[in-house]
Amino acid sequence: MTPVVALEWLDGADQTLPLPNYQTSGAAGADICANFDDRMPVTLAPGARQLIPTGLRMAIPDGFEVQVRPRSGLALKHGITLPNTPGTIDSDYRGPVGVILMNAGDQPFTVAHGDRIAQLVVAPVVQAGFAEVQGLDETERGAGGFGSTGVAEPSK
Repeated sequence: MTPVVALEWLDGADQTLPLPNYQTSGAAGADICANFDDRMPVTLAPGARQLIPTGLRMAIPDGFEVQVRPRSGLALKHGITLPNTPGTIDSDYRGPVGVILMNAGDQPFTVAHGDRIAQLVVAPVVQAGFAEVQGLDETERGAGGFGSTGVAEPSK
C-alpha cells in the first residue's frame, strides 16, 4: 500500500503553487517549492543559510518519515544545499514545513517565490531498542574510524 501524506496550506500561502510532486515516474523525491507570504524573493550570500517557507503543514503516516534533500541541479550549478541533509520530518510533527537552504557557492543566489528548492522522500522508519552492555563483540574493523578501511580504491 502506498503511504499518503496529508497536506494543508498555511494561512497566507500561495495556493496556486503546486503541491510536492514527482517530476518523472521513476523519481524517488517529490519537488517542493518556496512559498513566501510576501511573494518577494530572498537572496542568499555565499556562506549564508536561511529557513525558506513552503506554505504547507503535513501529516505523515505512523511508521514513516519525510526526508528533505537537496536538488542536485541546484547543488551542482549554484552550490545550493541543505546543511542538515537529509532533514527529517517526523510523523508526529504538525507545524509549518520549512527548508534550510545554504549557499555553498561563491556567488549570491536568489530564491524566487515558487522555485523548486528541495525534494521530499517518504521513507519507512524502524525504531530500535537501546541496551547498555558491559562489552561489545569484536569485528574485523574494530574501533577503526574515519578512513580506517583505506583509500577509495577499486575493489578487486
